[in-house]
Amino acid sequence: MPTTTLRRAPVRRDHAGAAVPPARERAGWHPPRSDVLAAWAGTAAVTLLALLLRLHDLGRPRSFAFDETYYAKDAWSLLHFGYVQGYVDGADEQILGGRTDGLWSGDPSMVVHPELGKWLIALGERAFGMDPFGWRVASAVAGALMVLVMVRLARRVTRSTALGLFAGLLLTFEGQHLVLSRLALLDIFLALFVLAAVSCHVADRDWTRARMALAVGDTPLDPRSWGPRLWWRPWRLAAGVMWGAAISTKWTALFALAAFGLLLWLWDAGARRSFGVRWAVAKSAVIDALPALGYVVLLPLLLYVLSWTGWLLHAEVYEQALSDTQYGPYWGSYLETDATGFLPELWQSLRSLGHYHHDVYSFHTNFLNDSTHSYQSSPWGWFVLNRPVGIAVELDIPPGEQGCAAAEGSTCLRQVVMLGNPVVWWAGSLALLWSLVAGVTRRDWRHLLVLVGVAATWLPWFRYADRPIFSYYASLSLPFLVLALTLLVGQLAGGPDASRRRRLAATVVAGTLLGLTILAFAWFWPIWTDQLITRDEWLQRMWFTRWI
Repeated sequence: MPTTTLRRAPVRRDHAGAAVPPARERAGWHPPRSDVLAAWAGTAAVTLLALLLRLHDLGRPRSFAFDETYYAKDAWSLLHFGYVQGYVDGADEQILGGRTDGLWSGDPSMVVHPELGKWLIALGERAFGMDPFGWRVASAVAGALMVLVMVRLARRVTRSTALGLFAGLLLTFEGQHLVLSRLALLDIFLALFVLAAVSCHVADRDWTRARMALAVGDTPLDPRSWGPRLWWRPWRLAAGVMWGAAISTKWTALFALAAFGLLLWLWDAGARRSFGVRWAVAKSAVIDALPALGYVVLLPLLLYVLSWTGWLLHAEVYEQALSDTQYGPYWGSYLETDATGFLPELWQSLRSLGHYHHDVYSFHTNFLNDSTHSYQSSPWGWFVLNRPVGIAVELDIPPGEQGCAAAEGSTCLRQVVMLGNPVVWWAGSLALLWSLVAGVTRRDWRHLLVLVGVAATWLPWFRYADRPIFSYYASLSLPFLVLALTLLVGQLAGGPDASRRRRLAATVVAGTLLGLTILAFAWFWPIWTDQLITRDEWLQRMWFTRWI
């Protein structure tokens, strides 16, 4: 009788030639209980610090800053009418004066972004009122939660609580993130959901390997085996929810979803290969990738449609209003027959929503091609802060007014500038180069995570470089720069067997980076938070002419 020879996985070695522990041992990492408690205490402290900085004097400037004029009013309209209505001329001034009634036209507004982010803004308005604090508080909470996720992700990737807290503090004291967390824009919610989805994927990677190790045990796999079947993936389910929230905030999350979907497949294939499965990539495509479509494609799509519930319930308003516009001829067809019954009405509403998406896509791809904006910039310079965005400004405040202490012949001003912390962005850009080297030459999955994150959130914008795009769109890439810098510091520190001198040197480097980050944070704080400063003090902070 023929016998089957069981094949043991070959001994793997790292870039230094040292033997890599078997997959079963690598998959069994768990932090000591004392470290878990300390990690959560440190995470809570850093998150609270981030929240307090973002809530401080959140109602300033007392105006609709930048695109808040759209999202804050859209949120209020969703909250009170179920769909976004247009508003009368001069609505901004009346709202700032305390009035909210009689300002809405009743006609639907042609919004060009999904609605979840605006619903979150509406929660703040519902709790605190229709004023600058009310429409910004949800962003402040989202920014603080993003710091929490950053700490947990970096800790999981590096297996170090200290490095996780280091990453969280870098994001806490980052200026572009601070400003976005203090504005009623959609980008901070998008960045939170994408980072949370990526964090769930990394947790799923650990969970999968641990379950495979338990299933395989000490017995080598048959070479014909497909490996353990893991249909239930709780972290992948959580990731699907986060991706659904991300694309329900802005469509640009689709690029990251596609990139990380492919990375998931490669991670699963790598896990199976590490336990001895042959043809792991092909087998994983069937046993892992196909079921993953339900988690990270179908579920996000369902959640996306559900996020338009307010629109679907008022589809007839759009069908009526858009039938006499320049938009597609299909709108008039909806008025010819009136659907009756739940299912026919639902189907018609979904068809209407589909046509609406066609028109919104046409707006994004055609309408803005010939537009310009004074703060637009090329993606080539985003990571080196080539062109910040002016959010709000009050100029020519005379001496003595509002406490202005300018010398005679000079004035004071207040300004909010969407400018990143130079220490974080410049050091992070250099660390990104190291991730490129380490990811390619060492095939280190942690650096590949950084590279995929940056590529998926930055490279797609080059396709739209001929239209107005802004440097703060790189807020999606920022966490991956922070992670690259954290990994570099971890590399300097070495592993558990590193010498005391090496670990001390890495601690000095990390402390210096964090210290410089905090100093830069204090220096630029006035122009991130609309503080009163003299013109000379403002010029001292404008290091380059392109920052003006």
